Amino acid sequence: MSTTKVTVLNNGPIILEGDFTVYDASGNEYGLAGRKKLGICRCGLSAKKPFCDGTHGKEGFQSECLAYDLPEPVKKP
Repeated sequence: MSTTKVTVLNNGPIILEGDFTVYDASGNEYGLAGRKKLGICRCGLSAKKPFCDGTHGKEGFQSECLAYDLPEPVKKP
C-alpha cells in the first residue's frame, strides 16, 4: 500500500508527498504532471489556488500549527 505524507508548514502551505490525486468540488481531477510533492495554499492569497504559489511569504501570512490528538469520532445512531 502506498502512503501519502501530509505536512502543515508553519506560516506556509500544506505539503502533500507520495501518491495522491487532487479533485475540485465537482469531482474533476487536477492534472499534476506526475508530481509526487506539492503545496496546497492555506493563506487564500495564491493566484493558483488550490496550489501554493509562494504569495504567503510576500504577504506575511502567519499560522503556526502544532500536532495534537483529535477526540474520538462521534458515533451516529
